[in-house]
Amino acid sequence: MNNYSLTYEVQLPSDYDTEQPYPVIFALHGMGSDDQDMLRLMQPLQSDFIIVAVRGPIIQGSGYAYFQIKSIGNPVRELFDASVQGLQQLIVDLSSKYAIDPARRYIAGFSQGAIMAMTLSLIMGDAIKGIVAMSGYIPQFVKDEYKIQPGSELSVFISHGDQDHLFPLQLGEDNASFFREHTDNVTYVPYHGGHQVTPDLYQQFQQWLRTDANLAAEDLKGLNS
Repeated sequence: MNNYSLTYEVQLPSDYDTEQPYPVIFALHGMGSDDQDMLRLMQPLQSDFIIVAVRGPIIQGSGYAYFQIKSIGNPVRELFDASVQGLQQLIVDLSSKYAIDPARRYIAGFSQGAIMAMTLSLIMGDAIKGIVAMSGYIPQFVKDEYKIQPGSELSVFISHGDQDHLFPLQLGEDNASFFREHTDNVTYVPYHGGHQVTPDLYQQFQQWLRTDANLAAEDLKGLNS
């Protein structure tokens, strides 16, 4: 399915009932990856969440991207802006199409997906309940020029590896500090590892999402289960 040049796949809980509101996770991938990678990552949560995996519109190697970069930490602004606008519209459109609980809309992303998740949560107000942002950064022009208006109940999970070869750990700490200026509900998880989702982190963000969405805890599944 396409929306403003964005391709996406929706996976519904097995007991999906249009009369019952469900929490949703919009899952955004890293540069050179794709929506299927994020569907696999979010699979353990599919029993309770609607999962929407969104593919970036730009071909990047064997995968896709939401924007190109001039250099590390420096996105091509017009491509970045276009993806932000497209993702905003997609979230609005799908929220009216599926039985999505407006108070439990989440965005989870890795690397470029984390950058998009943090940006969208800062500008979409109460439309976003929470984000999982793994190994990303907030572009300076977002901080300086975008209209920052996060929701009053925004919950934020930020993780970053201490051996990240692309984005130094300081960026993760900067991300957490920036969000703490706007919300009291920030969970920052620095971990020993590189630009990756470690098995421990995999379980931590699942638990965080279930707790924040007020869902009963389930047995957490590991990366290789």
